[in-house]
Amino acid sequence: MNSNFRKLVFFILLVGLGAVGYQFMIKPANKDLAEKQAKVEAKMEQLIKFQEATAAAEDINKQLEKLQEAIEFFESKLPPTSQIHEVLEQVTVIAQKQGLKPKTIKTLSTKDNSGYVEQPLKMELEGNFSAFYSFLLEIEKLPRIMKLRELELKKKNTIEGQISANFIVSIFFQNETI
Repeated sequence: MNSNFRKLVFFILLVGLGAVGYQFMIKPANKDLAEKQAKVEAKMEQLIKFQEATAAAEDINKQLEKLQEAIEFFESKLPPTSQIHEVLEQVTVIAQKQGLKPKTIKTLSTKDNSGYVEQPLKMELEGNFSAFYSFLLEIEKLPRIMKLRELELKKKNTIEGQISANFIVSIFFQNETI
């Protein structure tokens, strides 16, 4: 055998060894690496989704806390039903303090809603319009939730600025069954 032939056989063996090594070692290793990279990317996507869900859950918790604070605030504005006479007294005292004459104060049937009770009062007051306006402003300042509805003002023809006011004021209370 001559040296060129040996070199050629050696070269063919080297190229063959490289081809066999690539086919049986490098190609499967690259395939395995690609599969593992795909799994890592899928897990990273899941991790991002979990992080977004966690952030959304934290936002929901913050919103729930704000809602709970709002509920507590409004419940603090709703006195217990046992204090209805005190609120009635406050309303009549404010009317008298403003110089209004209460002609009638009549309690209407209560409306029991979930979480609160509405006690409507039909009132008829007479007096100066400015005094009635001041009465409304004072009612608004009370630390209670109230609603004025069905307001009817009539001008008295005898004296300038004198009115007769018919209205229903609803006072809201805590529902004691809850």
